[in-house]
Amino acid sequence: RAMLEVVGEHGYEATTVAQVVAAARVSRNAFYEFFSDKHDCFLTLTEELGAELLQAVIESGAEANWLDALRRGTDTYLAWWRDHEFYARAYFSGIAELGPRALAQRQHTYGEFAAMFRELGRRARLEQPDLPPLPDLVPRVLVFSITELVADEIRAGRAAALDQLGEEVFLLVVRLLADDATARRVAGP
Repeated sequence: RAMLEVVGEHGYEATTVAQVVAAARVSRNAFYEFFSDKHDCFLTLTEELGAELLQAVIESGAEANWLDALRRGTDTYLAWWRDHEFYARAYFSGIAELGPRALAQRQHTYGEFAAMFRELGRRARLEQPDLPPLPDLVPRVLVFSITELVADEIRAGRAAALDQLGEEVFLLVVRLLADDATARRVAGP
């Protein structure tokens, strides 16, 4: 929590271990019992928050049909990033520059989200058997495109408006996981 607080206030680059231990009200020795450095602490935070986000989105998928699960999951995803704006700014502005461990962690998280989309595509085909097979590339395309869309909004200082993307993101996912006919059927007025 202290790393998140300090990064939110100062940004990742300007954050120091001294600031983190002061915010956490622990000694430097206590910090170094758990983390090798600031980088290690931030990556641990990133891993935990990524798991939290994925869990929140998956839990929101406990709906009667895949479209309701998707709509609720989309809203949950966008609201999570909006509510974690400080972390989002730090994450989207420099995670790739934190080295191989950060990149491997990001790829792992992307893989988890791609698996979630594959499962949602499978569920869509159970509920709509006339849908064609889901191309293997679609789940990855969804992860990369939605992540970059959110990142672009965060970097532009529009985190508070992320919810406004909900319907467009929802319909994009419906088109790619199912088809245009399904997207037209569920599109809002």
